[in-house]
Amino acid sequence: MVAVPRLSHGILSLTIKTKEELYQAYLPYITNGGLFIPTLRSYHLGEEVFMLLELMEEGDKIPVTGKVIWVTPKGAQGGRTPGIGIQLSPDDSTLISKIETYLAGALSSGRKTNAL
Repeated sequence: MVAVPRLSHGILSLTIKTKEELYQAYLPYITNGGLFIPTLRSYHLGEEVFMLLELMEEGDKIPVTGKVIWVTPKGAQGGRTPGIGIQLSPDDSTLISKIETYLAGALSSGRKTNAL
């Protein structure tokens, strides 16, 4: 289970300690990649969010920005964890590379790329 983030002055904080937690949180099928962030706080589609990510063995927290692309509300059918799915910024390509390296590249092999 992915650790529930802590809110501090409007900034989300998410700690991912294991490869399993990272696999559950990462959304490789979203353009630019994405993260699922468990939270009870209310968000709207398209809203910009900022969070600090503690990623496994990384020494420092990684600042991450993204847009809310879906919301799973509290009390959602099927007992799903409430939270938001965010689409990462194209500027976060280094973070995406780190995530996919931790996940042994298995995710990037199946992703379609967008031709410009």
